[in-house]
Amino acid sequence: MEKEDGSVKFSEDRWERPGGGGGITRIIEGGKVIEKGGVNTSVVHGPITPALAQQIQSNGKEFFACGISVVLHPLSPMIPTVHANFRYFEAGDDRWFGGGCDLTPYYLFEEDVDHFHDVFRKSCGPRYSEFKKNCDEYFVNKHRGERRGVGGIFYDYERGEGDYWLEFAKRNAEALIEAYVPIVQRRRDTPYNDRHVHWQEIRRGRYVEFNLIHDRGTLFGLRSGGRTESILMSLPPRARFEYHDQPEAGSQEAALLEILKT
Repeated sequence: MEKEDGSVKFSEDRWERPGGGGGITRIIEGGKVIEKGGVNTSVVHGPITPALAQQIQSNGKEFFACGISVVLHPLSPMIPTVHANFRYFEAGDDRWFGGGCDLTPYYLFEEDVDHFHDVFRKSCGPRYSEFKKNCDEYFVNKHRGERRGVGGIFYDYERGEGDYWLEFAKRNAEALIEAYVPIVQRRRDTPYNDRHVHWQEIRRGRYVEFNLIHDRGTLFGLRSGGRTESILMSLPPRARFEYHDQPEAGSQEAALLEILKT
């Protein structure tokens, strides 16, 4: 992403968690292509609090979790936001893998959506359809009846012997580059105006709503005593909340909203 932007570099912030473990947060901001982005890696452990036990439905006393998460918010409203997360979790004697990757466009370009899904169809193999359905059902602002974006893949609580799920996570993490960078290259020079930016900020507001109300990773981080700055690095630098905003009928904005309705 540094290469694609060409104007800014990631800064690195290493941190320790008082309750056990730590991680590395890398942030890129103010670029010509990427307005704000982050890559979090973390390895944390500690006691399972009552709130955390309820979320993960575990009777264990201690947890261990490690993972990597990526969120990129481009400057141009013609380039979609992308999110990916791959993680491993232990609670007592139970252990599982989870992860996924999804695309959040502000303007709909069908060839971009098709490309993104085609890459993950190949990397997931026979379980792609299942994980695509999971994604469509998970990244939803239920209080609005709206999907956050155009989906991707999502899986959780996957258990198995050997290194199968570890290799599966690595394969899909590497697929992110192939799935996203060509879209950035295709849209980075597409003209846009203030109306497009206004709509981008409205849709970013919906992104904020999902992350703070529904996202399991955000809730887990906050309930497990995680580092707030790293947990909330996924939020965009600019967002807009307007009362009862509705796009003009027949517009590009209305077309996107129609696709996102559940």
